[in-house]
Amino acid sequence: MTRVSVYFSGLVAFAAATVMIVVSIWIPNWVSYSVTTNAGQRVEKHIGLQKSCSNLDDPPCRPFPYKELCQDGERYFCSMWRTVGFMASFSTILCLAGLVSFAVIIGGGKYKRETGWPFVGALLTLVSIAEFATISIVAYLFENDDQFTIPGWNLDVSFYLGTTSAIISILTAAGIVLSAYLLPPEDGYDFLQEPLNA
Repeated sequence: MTRVSVYFSGLVAFAAATVMIVVSIWIPNWVSYSVTTNAGQRVEKHIGLQKSCSNLDDPPCRPFPYKELCQDGERYFCSMWRTVGFMASFSTILCLAGLVSFAVIIGGGKYKRETGWPFVGALLTLVSIAEFATISIVAYLFENDDQFTIPGWNLDVSFYLGTTSAIISILTAAGIVLSAYLLPPEDGYDFLQEPLNA
């Protein structure tokens, strides 16, 4: 039976996972390019879900994907990248719903803690599925799109934050479900024993 300590531990872990996915959306570091020229100049380009930043551009950041990437033969990449942005935003909304669910269950008393684990476990599993879909699409595009075949491109911090967030979410869901089956019920009311002479 799940206890307050289990839900509280799950809440802390899931809050960390939520922060990770929000930060991964916010910073433009899903895929990065970094090389040093023969003249010793460092050329860097960082691609995020909504913007791309380069030390060669002025202004350094602009919306991504560019209009050129969304024309004719490149529409596939553009559509897939926008899907990644949508999935990451959807994951964030699910994370916020998960945090609210934790708060309601922890504050709702013993009955909610005993019966709320299937809902929280399912919600956290859904979050991890959405996050794994997001990082899988990015990994697929990184491996298969022509613009990333030039040496110097690599998956960057946001990708690894998203991956860590997905892993934490699924492990938290598994921990809550296992605790419901493996832990004894939390202490509640003690029943009065009937007198023997009655």
